[in-house]
Amino acid sequence: MSGRMFIASVKPWPLAAAWLGLGLLLAACILSGPADAVERDPRGELKRVLMLHSFGREFRPWSEYARSIKAGLERQSPWPLDIQEHTLLSARFNNPGPEAPFVDYLDSLYQGAPPDIVLSIGAPAARFVQRYRAKLFPDTPMVLTVVEQRLVKRDDLTDNDVVVAVRNDFMAAFSNILRVRPDTKTVGMVIGASPLEKFWIDEVKRELKPLSDRVELVWYSDLPFEEILKRAARLPPDTVLFWGLMSVDAAGIVHEGDLALRRLRAVANAPIFSYQEAFFGDGTIGGPMQLTGETSRRTVDAVTRILGGERPASIKYETIEFGPPRYDWRELQRWGISESSLPADSEVVFRTPTMWEVYHREIVLIAAIILVQAGLISGLLHERQRRRVAEVESRQRLAELAHANRYSAVGELTTSIAHELNQPLGSILTNTETAELMLSGASPDIDEIRLILADIRRDDQRASEVIRRLRSVLRKSPFEIKDIELNNTVREAIDLVAAVAHGRRTMLIYLPILSDLRVKGDPVQLQQVVLNVIINAMDAVSDADTQRREVSVSTSRVGNQAEIKIADTGSGIAAGDLANVFKPFFTTKPQGMGMGLAIVRTIVEAHHGTIVAENLPSGGALFTIRYPIIG
Repeated sequence: MSGRMFIASVKPWPLAAAWLGLGLLLAACILSGPADAVERDPRGELKRVLMLHSFGREFRPWSEYARSIKAGLERQSPWPLDIQEHTLLSARFNNPGPEAPFVDYLDSLYQGAPPDIVLSIGAPAARFVQRYRAKLFPDTPMVLTVVEQRLVKRDDLTDNDVVVAVRNDFMAAFSNILRVRPDTKTVGMVIGASPLEKFWIDEVKRELKPLSDRVELVWYSDLPFEEILKRAARLPPDTVLFWGLMSVDAAGIVHEGDLALRRLRAVANAPIFSYQEAFFGDGTIGGPMQLTGETSRRTVDAVTRILGGERPASIKYETIEFGPPRYDWRELQRWGISESSLPADSEVVFRTPTMWEVYHREIVLIAAIILVQAGLISGLLHERQRRRVAEVESRQRLAELAHANRYSAVGELTTSIAHELNQPLGSILTNTETAELMLSGASPDIDEIRLILADIRRDDQRASEVIRRLRSVLRKSPFEIKDIELNNTVREAIDLVAAVAHGRRTMLIYLPILSDLRVKGDPVQLQQVVLNVIINAMDAVSDADTQRREVSVSTSRVGNQAEIKIADTGSGIAAGDLANVFKPFFTTKPQGMGMGLAIVRTIVEAHHGTIVAENLPSGGALFTIRYPIIG
């Protein structure tokens, strides 16, 4: 609280007490000296600003001024601010009610602790604070801003007031309309029915009398807003709309300006003009307008200077006139208004720039890059064709090599395959001979013969399955990519080598994952990978000096990859050989060619997979194969 406010709130003392107090105050000042003045930094004092709105915090155009002023104060004030906002609701109504309750409310709220400054937004708020100054804020400085000069009550101003006034130049606004739309004959005046709006109806009529022979003004102030919308949707071709204020319509319904304007624009079949910058960009054409930024700047300047100790009477501002014309390019395009009809000093904003205007540097650079790349592309296309032919040939060679490797692997399985075939074929022969003997009898047992035939059918299916698996492995076909279920592919490979494992007294264990593992690949070649690794594992177990001969195969999912693990209980791989096991012609077998695992790695990598060999801590080797999962 300032010293002036403090003295105004102190009751008169007796003369002796007054002299005594003055003496004590003087002594304190002398004893404290300049050090006390240094300790009291005025920039650290909280400043309280009372902001009074005319219609409401969200009513345009005043809300835009208030928002701009608050932002400016918070940005420029050297003191911490407490901005307290109140709204003069009675200004909204067609027939304003008594203001006494609101006055009493403010009086009780600020009794004994008035704000450091009062800031009124709009003419109704300015008149209110002037009318009740004596009761509410007799010694508090005031800044009356966003007040049209015709609404400033000059006789009620004091040396404690600063006015930031504006001037609405309706002649300039309507001259602009007739310039950009010279065929205009009628202007629909969209304005509300509050006391402030009624005042402006009379002012506009008076100011525009010189244009009465040129254009007809049709007033909508006596209509509900819903009826205004209906009329705006069916206007004659030579009509435009003029947006004034619409705080409350003739039906007493309160409207927030921006929402009402948007509704009007959505249905209107004619362009909308306005002199209020707060609505520019939301559907109005434009022209000469009020300057929200300049008004806010002067208001912030006045408040800051007064809070800094400057006398309000020394702060004077000229009335703020309309700024240079500004137009919304989007609305000009919508209503077919040519830019050639605009005043010479006009500014066109919200223009949608062309691609060349926005990206002309980038376009030039891209064109240069395209020219440089054009020569490269022709060469790359030829190289791509050569590479494609080479890839096809490489895959063909891989398929042939893999086919040869499969024949070699099947050669190792010949004994077990013959054994697998001899068992069902021998059973078929025995069952057939038995059935013939029974049929030659006098009364053959038909039920027994039926069981024998079922055994023959089962053994035939066993032999057929052995032959089918063998044919699938030996089949020579080009590299073919399919969607396959990896668990089934691994199981078929294990079935093919199961008899070999049994003959070698090796336990072959398969632990598949319960869910499907869908991968892309050639099923025959993926089966060959598993077959080769299992055969190597059985060889390692057979050569090892161990009583526990096991080869375990498991499948699982690791992230987005399908994993096959093949482990054995052999003696493992020598540490120096781990880096070479997949190289061509490297082998530790006396009769081996060293191509099996090399072909395995080639097939796995052709399917975008990986294969890794390592030794298990418990002994034996572990091969881990991974393929990308689809879906």
